[in-house]
Amino acid sequence: MLWKLTRLSKARNPNEPADGTKPVQSAQFDLHDMLETIDQDPYLAVVDIERQILSVFDDLRFDRSDADIMAGPMRNHISLKLSAFGFRQVSGHVIENAHHDLRMIIPKFRALGESPFDAIRYTPRRPQDFYILTPTQAACQIIDTYSREEAQDRILTLIQKHPINIYRILDFMDRSDKHMAFRPVLGHLKFVQRKAIRSEPLCRRRALR
Repeated sequence: MLWKLTRLSKARNPNEPADGTKPVQSAQFDLHDMLETIDQDPYLAVVDIERQILSVFDDLRFDRSDADIMAGPMRNHISLKLSAFGFRQVSGHVIENAHHDLRMIIPKFRALGESPFDAIRYTPRRPQDFYILTPTQAACQIIDTYSREEAQDRILTLIQKHPINIYRILDFMDRSDKHMAFRPVLGHLKFVQRKAIRSEPLCRRRALR
């Protein structure tokens, strides 16, 4: 993970002007340090550095009827963590570092029956911005982006830290080739996740309140 964060930090400076002049640097902000700090927090994770997706821990156990939403305590936790890097909550869905022109975007909740695969469909962002998703939404983005093998590996890493609502994912899978290919993997994910939440450190973790 560290080399990927370093690569992103060097490759993308969201404060660099188009005319090539040197940006004003702030001692309070370093992209690499920020992402490392987030990933070390048990309630936060850098899920996909290439697609700039972060996740906030939701819960240990799920029912297929559970609403997949970013609850207030989840928003508050990441907002507080990002405040150390010069970010502030400018709306219910945007946490912004205005000096460095960087935003963390929480997609708007649209409807109880909305597919977690559609979490970012109606929430555009700029190239330098990040999405903040629930673990289930993040897993859906992985399924839609990567091959079955790579998606499985990435989600296995995710659920060791942030369990997902596998039932909800199954219910909203369509008949596309990518979804049909991934369906057989869900049983294995369920087994691994069940084992993970019974073991340290997840067994002691509680939902944010």
